[in-house]
Amino acid sequence: MSEPENLVLVYLRRIDEKVDRIAEDVRDLKVRVTNLEEAVVGVNRRLDRVEARLDRIERRLDLVEQPH
Repeated sequence: MSEPENLVLVYLRRIDEKVDRIAEDVRDLKVRVTNLEEAVVGVNRRLDRVEARLDRIERRLDLVEQPH
């Protein structure tokens, strides 16, 4: 007859499997957050360009006071 497996080892293996799954999830989340950060930077650049263009348009149409 074979000996029963040590319960501590059984639980340690389960914990190890769960930690591996969590580590994989964290890696996935880090990639996704990095992609979101890069997307936000792109949106901010576009907004900055739109704001600059709008400022030029307002100045050309004399819609804002010119600094003296």
